[in-house]
Amino acid sequence: MNTPAPTNTLPDAFGRDWVTAMIHTVLGTGSSSDGAATALGELDRRAGDGDFGTNLTSAFTRVTDEVSGSNPHTYTAWLTAVSRGFLGTGGTSGPLFGMFFRDLARCTDSPSPTVAELADGLTRGVATVQRYGKAAVGHKTMVDALAPASETLRAQVVSDQPGTDALAAAAAAAKDGALSTRDITARRGRASYVGDVAKGVLDPGAVAAALMIQCAAQAAEGNAGAVDASWSHS
Repeated sequence: MNTPAPTNTLPDAFGRDWVTAMIHTVLGTGSSSDGAATALGELDRRAGDGDFGTNLTSAFTRVTDEVSGSNPHTYTAWLTAVSRGFLGTGGTSGPLFGMFFRDLARCTDSPSPTVAELADGLTRGVATVQRYGKAAVGHKTMVDALAPASETLRAQVVSDQPGTDALAAAAAAAKDGALSTRDITARRGRASYVGDVAKGVLDPGAVAAALMIQCAAQAAEGNAGAVDASWSHS
């Protein structure tokens, strides 16, 4: 008789499905306006220097190439492909996301992490972003989405919630954090250069980070499709 897997583990294909979901969400199905990168570029045009969508497209195009070239089989290998894709991308956010995913990639030596290991990786990744980006919650950056997600996932681990529920809660916290940036005057990042002009506009980095956490929640359910990004431009 087979013993059911503990509910706080993640599927063996979690890394593959997470990365695939991010590629589909950002790049879409091939049309230049199909992926979230287009809408994120428009947000950046209104709140920054307008290059975020292009940089995000470049990063995930590199991720796709990395995956094709390395044929990853483990969570660490899949997330390392994302890290390399971002580290090869310019702009302010490219290196930050690159280091963030590098920390996530290193959270386990197993084919797939437990929820606790993923929470540890997320905590370290957020700390790295804050250390190098000099940003805190309330500065209108990706940290406004990532920090609440990390805190929520940690709380879910402490209360021993199932993996799908834990990541769903983290994704909801990330989305709420990203939405909160609409009414913030930026203190870090490109949007800080334009001051109150960016008030009323969601921070594109926070939105992208929230979408990435939503992709993780979806991957925990075995779904590698694109997530609904319509909330980011409603």
